[in-house]
Amino acid sequence: MHILDRHISPSERPYVIAEVSANHGGELNRALDMVAAAAEAGASAVKFQTYTADTITIKCDRPEFRIENPDSLWSGRTLHDLYDEAHMPWEWHAQLFEEARRQGIHSFSSAFDETAVDFLEALDAPCYKIASFEHTFIPLLEKVAETKKPIIVSCGLATMDDIRETTQALRNAASGPVCLLACTSNYPAAIEDSNLRRIPALRAAFPDCQIGLSDHTIGNTAAIAAVALGACVFEKHFKLADDNSSVDAAFSATPEELRDYVNAINDAWSALGKAKFGPASAAEAQSSQFRRSIYVVADIEAGEAFTTENIRCIRPGLGLHSKHFKSVLGKTATRAIAYGSPLSLELVSN
Repeated sequence: MHILDRHISPSERPYVIAEVSANHGGELNRALDMVAAAAEAGASAVKFQTYTADTITIKCDRPEFRIENPDSLWSGRTLHDLYDEAHMPWEWHAQLFEEARRQGIHSFSSAFDETAVDFLEALDAPCYKIASFEHTFIPLLEKVAETKKPIIVSCGLATMDDIRETTQALRNAASGPVCLLACTSNYPAAIEDSNLRRIPALRAAFPDCQIGLSDHTIGNTAAIAAVALGACVFEKHFKLADDNSSVDAAFSATPEELRDYVNAINDAWSALGKAKFGPASAAEAQSSQFRRSIYVVADIEAGEAFTTENIRCIRPGLGLHSKHFKSVLGKTATRAIAYGSPLSLELVSN
C-alpha cells in the first residue's frame, strides 16, 4: 500500500496520522496551527473530517436523536447540535491541505457521505478514511472505491461479519488498497478494552489488507503493544496545548504528547529489528570477550599434560572455546606456555 511517497507495511516505519477532528474549535487559524504542530511532532499525516450536521443527521429532538448515555462526553446533546459545533467548514480544506504540503506532511480527510467524496476529489486528496460509524455505509464505500485511491477503514464496533461485508463491498467495487484499523469506539477508551489481539486476527483473516490501530486510549501503551503485533498505521486525536474546551479535547493528545507518541511507536518498531541471531551489531560483538574460554592458569612446560590445575575456563573469551575443555585434559603442550596465556589448538598435541 502506498500513500503518495510512503510505502506502508509492517516492514516500513509506522505511518502515524494526527487526527484534528473537532479540535479546531471553529477557528481556521487554530486549524492551521494544528497542521504545523502535527508536522513538528513527527506525524506522517494530518487528517480532517468532511461533513456537515445535515449530511450526517437531521435536526430532530426525538429521544433517538439525543445522546442519553450519562457517561458520554456529550450526554444530553442532540446529534445535530453536536455535529454542527464539531464540523470543519469545507471552505477551509484547500488552505489546510496547502499548509500540510508546505509543512511536508500528508493531509487527507474522513469522508462521511458521497458529496464529501466529490468535494475531496476536487482537492486531489491522496487517500480516504472511513470512520467506524460509517464502515457499514455501503453507498459511501462504493463511492470511495471509484476513486481507486487507498482507503483506511476504522473497525470500531465491527463484528468479523461486518468487516467481511465491508471489505467485500470494496472488492466488488474494485477499490484501491485497503487498511483496516482495530478500534474501540469509546472516547476515551479504557486500556483494558483495547483488545489488541484483534490485530493479528485481522492480519490472518484479511491478508490482502494492511492493519493498524485507531487509538482512543490515553498514553502510548496500546500503540507500543500494537507495533509488536504488526500494526503499521496509527491514528491519534490531538489538540493544541491550551485547548480544554473543544468537544474532543478530553481524549486528545497535546503536541508534546503526540511527539512522545510518534517517538514511542518508532522506537518500538526499531526494536523489532529482524529475526537475527548472534551479535546484533559490531558493538555487541565486542562483548564476546566477556564469555569464558580456556586460559592457562599456571606456567606449563613443553610436553607437560594439561590438567584442571593448569588450565581453566575463565573470562575473557579470547582463548579456545570452553566446549574443548574436557578433550584437552590429558593432552600435552606443544611448547612452553606462560601463566595467563589464552589456549589455542596449536598449543595442544594431537
